[in-house]
Amino acid sequence: MIKVKLDRMKHVLAPRSLRFQLLTRSLLIMAVLLLLVGLLQFIVMKNFIYRTQAATMESQIQSIPRNLLLQRGSEQFPDRDDLNHMPPFNRPGENALLFMPDKSLAWISYDGVYTDISGGNNNIAPMLTVDEYKSILDSSTHTQEVTYQIVQDSNGIDQLVIFRPIGPPNDPDGLLQMGMNVAPLQDQVIHQLLIFVSLSAIALVAGAALYLPVLLRTLDPLSNIVKAVEQIDVNNLAERFPVHKGQEEIERLSISFNGMLKRLEISFEAEKEAREQMRRFIADASHELRTPLTSIHGFLEVLLRGAAANPEQLKSALNSMHGESRRVNKLVEDLLLLAKMDRSPQLQLTEKITLDELIREMDPQLVILAGDRNITMDLSHGIKGVYDPDKIKQVILNLFQNAVQHTDPESGEIMIYLIADGDKAKLTVKDNGPGVREEHAIHVFDRFYRSDTSRTRKNGGAGLGLSISKSIVEAHGGTIRVESQLEKGASFIVELPTSTRHALT
Repeated sequence: MIKVKLDRMKHVLAPRSLRFQLLTRSLLIMAVLLLLVGLLQFIVMKNFIYRTQAATMESQIQSIPRNLLLQRGSEQFPDRDDLNHMPPFNRPGENALLFMPDKSLAWISYDGVYTDISGGNNNIAPMLTVDEYKSILDSSTHTQEVTYQIVQDSNGIDQLVIFRPIGPPNDPDGLLQMGMNVAPLQDQVIHQLLIFVSLSAIALVAGAALYLPVLLRTLDPLSNIVKAVEQIDVNNLAERFPVHKGQEEIERLSISFNGMLKRLEISFEAEKEAREQMRRFIADASHELRTPLTSIHGFLEVLLRGAAANPEQLKSALNSMHGESRRVNKLVEDLLLLAKMDRSPQLQLTEKITLDELIREMDPQLVILAGDRNITMDLSHGIKGVYDPDKIKQVILNLFQNAVQHTDPESGEIMIYLIADGDKAKLTVKDNGPGVREEHAIHVFDRFYRSDTSRTRKNGGAGLGLSISKSIVEAHGGTIRVESQLEKGASFIVELPTSTRHALT
């Protein structure tokens, strides 16, 4: 169990896995943000602590009794040598520094003379240039804001220094400078920064521990899709992924995969159907060719056995062989025509073909095919379009011959109607034969299909006429269908466009 969990965790945290990359990149972004926050906090906190300490030192300066500081109009402030020879408690500022042992104190006269009055304090007051003191003295008369500077003393120690003018506001006698070692302040800032860094590290570790299970659960639907895709093959293309998972991206991915599976299913079904059609086509074509070839072979055997010496038998055999060869030739021509129509229909289109005149030109041929059957024509005049006249004649001839084959030679009736239906020409070839059953109607335009082989074999139909007619009609941008009632006949209806924009070129 432990090994399985370790293997699963190893797989989950693989460097190239999406989970690992999301986790590491999220933690990296969080670390960068925390680093930026830490730097900003360091700067803000450092400035805040320095300003707070400066304000405190300003309060300390103001709390020094004025009698301990030199007043204007009294004695001059003693120099450094005099201060060293004074008793400790008589030195100016000494009493004040008793309560501020960590501070340095200096006096800067108006003309820029610097005097360190820290007394016995270990801190040495840092010294600026005369120009810097004058600039501070001049600016201090125009602002009440507490300002500070970080200055290095003679011992190389950085001190936070503030300045206070002494004397009347508009005519000060000089500056009182107070300084403090910044090391304790920096230690405080670094201490706070270390606390922040420690808390940030703990937050990152805790965030990773909490984020990883959430990430795994969030990506579970994606993992399920991956597993399902791995199991999909040609035998289960009908399966679909669940869509409603509460995640928009996963739902879109599922919809895309379902669409792909549907297209694949349709493609495989179409390929399967095409293979089945090809199998049937080869079988039917072989069967159709085998019958006349077998007949020709049989007649040749008869002739070889001596029938050629008998004029009557020779003539009968030759006539039969001639008929079978014509049948083979017609079958091959039909197959070649279907192959051309499937590949790239090429029509010899002629503008302004009048359909009723085209049909009437075929009247003698139709009469011969009909024999004793009754023919009725009702053709609307003036219906024109852009057609291939030879191909349209072939469609009419195929439909008429089909009607002839399915009607009684003596009582059969064949009706041809032509009317205009909007921007289409509607041609109907109707017969009074037995009709087409519903289960056969959807297949009548399939190649080599016969609803009644015992009837059509007699007159040599190969089952390609209606297929050829459909290909020609569709090449013209039209449609063809059959309507039938049992024992009442069948109607084959062709609709062709009557304007050039509907005709194919």
